This record gives sequence, structure tokens and C-alpha cells, in this order.
Amino acid sequence: MSSLHELDTPTFRLAVAQFDEAAELMGLDSNLRERLKFPQRSLVVSVPIRMDDNRVEVYTGYRVQHDSSRGPSKGGIRYHPDVNLGEVAALAMWMTWKCALADLPYGGAKGGVAVAPKQLSRGELQRLTRRYAAEIFPLIGPEKDVPAPDVGTDAQVMAWIMDTYSQQVGYAVPGVVTGKPLSIGGSLGREEATGRGVVCVIQEALKHLRIEMGHTTVAIQGFGNVGSHTARIMYESGAKVVAVSDVEGGIYHAGGLDIPTLLAKYKGTGQTLADTKLGDCITNDELLQLNCTVLVPAALSEQITDRNAPKLNCRVLAEGANGPTTMGADRILQDKGIFVIPDILANSGGVIVSYFEWVQDAQRFFWKATDIQERLNDLMTSAFQRTLQFATTKRATMRIAALMIGIDKVAKAHLHRGLYP
Repeated sequence: MSSLHELDTPTFRLAVAQFDEAAELMGLDSNLRERLKFPQRSLVVSVPIRMDDNRVEVYTGYRVQHDSSRGPSKGGIRYHPDVNLGEVAALAMWMTWKCALADLPYGGAKGGVAVAPKQLSRGELQRLTRRYAAEIFPLIGPEKDVPAPDVGTDAQVMAWIMDTYSQQVGYAVPGVVTGKPLSIGGSLGREEATGRGVVCVIQEALKHLRIEMGHTTVAIQGFGNVGSHTARIMYESGAKVVAVSDVEGGIYHAGGLDIPTLLAKYKGTGQTLADTKLGDCITNDELLQLNCTVLVPAALSEQITDRNAPKLNCRVLAEGANGPTTMGADRILQDKGIFVIPDILANSGGVIVSYFEWVQDAQRFFWKATDIQERLNDLMTSAFQRTLQFATTKRATMRIAALMIGIDKVAKAHLHRGLYP
């Protein structure tokens, strides 16, 4: 990796280590192995914007396409101060395996800007987004690379990207991004899709382990889009959500939190979770160590490490976030008998409904919310059962099984297409 030292970050090393382990077990062709370790294309751009006080600030933006052998590349855009090329490349690689595992005709991509979005005014955020979209314009398009929301971005950010792209080509192109507002070609069910998908695979895991939903307790680290929708849908399904947290800490109630009241008090009010006074204050570390049936890390990468993995007290770990568990922690969780639903399976609901949105935009024909939920459930359940069966047959972990299925599909696409020229 010496020639690509700028990729050498902890997150990228984790993605490559996972890939290497799966590739070794598969006996993957060594030529393909080298190609699939690194992105197909990486773009690093300067994003200068005029701030409200008339200063010009320059941010760094990225767009990485890991693979496009199975179709256009697909992946979110995140705005976060810690965004770097290695992290974006790792997330793009995970997107490749995720799309293949779900049987979507996409490759993986990811993008981002190293910025703290909450410190920008709405005007500054819009100018940043439009300039970033203009800089990555040559790489994106409905048949080339389709961005979506991620950490620090939302439907409004996607609308600005869609508009900027459309202005460049001279007509409206709704299919250039997914996760848009409904008024410009967004899909019903997109906002809650990742959380709904997490719940779907949790339900399948509980059935497999013969645990009733009514006897299930849930702790969720991260209360953004994924965490909050997971909490709401688990609550509606009859589980007890005993703890939730955000970057500032969390709250715990042994009898189960009142999630509808919590959402009403917390979302968009400026209050912290502690301000709601609906439970006892706990730290993020304490939440991860709670005695519960299901633990959902839905925040950032590498939250479960060799240090805290021995202290986990859950029966099921459902990875709502990307790369929340390190390789060392994985082995500890396996020894503890914790049933891990890996990220590329657990959080694939977002890209699945993004695919539905892209299809609807292409057809100019939109589906009912019930159709979307039903099709999402079908694809998630099918991917879970396929992975579980593979893991059982090969005596592999769920993570290795999911990776092997995804990598195998991408490898076959490369072998069938051949090497150009």
C-alpha cells in the first residue's frame, strides 16, 4: 500500500482486512484480488466557498468509485470533519459488496466533504453543496454514479445536487441522486428505509434464535436517521427500546423508553436526549455494555473494539453503521456467541430503496408506500436467509458469509467482462 499511502487509514485497513480474509477463504484469483482491494477511480477536489462574512473558505471534497463491473456506482455523500480519502475508499468498497449481496445492479461509490455542517448557515451549506456538485460533475450521472444522503447530509442536500447537475445539462435529471424530496422525484419510504431494513433483519435473527419480539430489549447507539427510525419501528413491533444515545451521550430506562414522546421532544427541538428527562443519563460506552437482547451500533465506524468487545452483553449485534466493529472485536464476539448481523447486510435497506427510487425516476412511474415496504422486506429477508444458509453450510461467520457472497458476484462480473484492452 506504499504507493497509495493516502488511503492508509484505520477504516481502509479494516475494509481491506475483511476483504483479504474472505478472499483467502474463497481462493479468489490473485489478479482479481489486487484489483478489488483498491478503487477504480478516486477524485479529490478543492471546494472554495464564500462565507456569510465574505471570507473565502476552502474545503476538501472526495468522490471514490470502487467498482462499476455490475452497473453504475452507488453511494452516499457525507459531511463530517473527519472525512478523508481512506475512509471514503473503505465505504465505497463496502458499498460494492453491499449492492452485490442485495442483488442490485450497482457497484460501490462514496463521497464526502471534510466539514462540520452544523457550523455552516443554510446559505453556506447550499453554496458548499453546489460547488462540490460542480466539481464532481464529470463523474456523476444516472447511468454512471448516483449519490445519496449519508452522515451530515439529507434530502435538501440531494435536491441542491440534483439542481446543480440539471443546470449543467440543461434539463431536469431526477435520477442523478436518490434520497431526494418527493416533489422532485423522491421515493416514499426512502427516509426510513435503512432503519426499516435493520428491523427486518433483526426480526429474522430473532426467529432464527427463537426469541419473541415481546421479550426483546434493544439498545441503540446513534439517534440520527438510522437509529431513530430503528427505535421507532422496533417500538411499534412490540420490543422494549431500553436505551438510545447520540454524540453527547444517551438515556436508559429499564422498563423501556417512550419512543414516540422521545422523538417529539428531541427531533428538531435543539434539546439533548438528557434534556427530555425520559430516562437516566448514560455514556455511549455504558450503552454498548448494557444487558440487552439486541444492540444496534448506528453511529460511526470502529465503535466496538478489542477494548470493549469483552464487555458486550447482547445476544444479537445488528450493525446499523458502516464498519462499527474491528477485526479483533469480531473474533471476541464470535467466542462470546453473539449473533452478528454485519453492516453490508443489516444497513442495506437504504441502498435498496435508493434503487427503487432510481427505477421509479427512470420509468417516470411511482409506487405506493406499501409496495416499497413489501419489496424492501422481500429483498432484505432473502439476503438474510441466503447469508445464514451460506454461513451454516460453510461454517463461517455471518460477516464472512455476506462478504463471500458479495465478492463472488463482483468477481464473476469481472471474469465475464474480461480485461480491457
